[in-house]
Amino acid sequence: MIDILAFGAHPDDTELSCSGTLAGLVQQGKKVAVVDLTRGEMGSRGTPKIRMKEAAKAADILGLAARENLGLTDTQLENTRELHLPIIQAVRKYRPHVCLITAPSDRHPDHGDASRLLVDAIFYSGLVKIETKDKNGNLQEPHRPAHIIHYMQDRPFEPDFVFDITNTLEIKEKAIQAFATQFNVADPGDEPETYISDPNFFEALRARAKYFGHLGGFEYAEGFLYHGKPIPMTGFDLFMSTKPKR
Repeated sequence: MIDILAFGAHPDDTELSCSGTLAGLVQQGKKVAVVDLTRGEMGSRGTPKIRMKEAAKAADILGLAARENLGLTDTQLENTRELHLPIIQAVRKYRPHVCLITAPSDRHPDHGDASRLLVDAIFYSGLVKIETKDKNGNLQEPHRPAHIIHYMQDRPFEPDFVFDITNTLEIKEKAIQAFATQFNVADPGDEPETYISDPNFFEALRARAKYFGHLGGFEYAEGFLYHGKPIPMTGFDLFMSTKPKR
């Protein structure tokens, strides 16, 4: 059983977008896992083997309870039953209360494609008549998470809420830098320099966290969209737990 399950289209998606939040939830005693849909094999830098090692290192930095890669084909995340099934298996395996998923639309087409694929697969994971089996061949019980939340990726959006990462920003940045082939690359070497490998991109990430922190009354924050608005509440614990400076 996992409290929060975060999906990424590629290894490093969750680190870039919501790892400050994941680290904060781990510090609060929550069990957090990440499932990467693809190995990022179409990326300009690095190899799938290297990126898997980088993902494992980042998972250790964040304190994840589990991380796995579904091995779907990079740049081909079509919303089909064939691709629903491995996602359904993962949801039924971990049985999370909350799923964090990719942005509804973004600069990289895979992020929006993954969002549509994930929203449908997560819904279908609750249907009794869609049968899946675990790695031992046992039938899995249906499970549908209570909440789906989109994290912010390259293109900003107006968030429904922001999560304070003031105390976990350093962990987030260490987790991102675990992907040494992808980010903050001072010397690109024999591989091409990319939009995200430029050290200026890494600096921009902190600037964004600073901006959304300001909006929420924190020093640093990450922004999210709640899928299936409105946000359901039965009490004001959400408001009583914070005292932001505004």
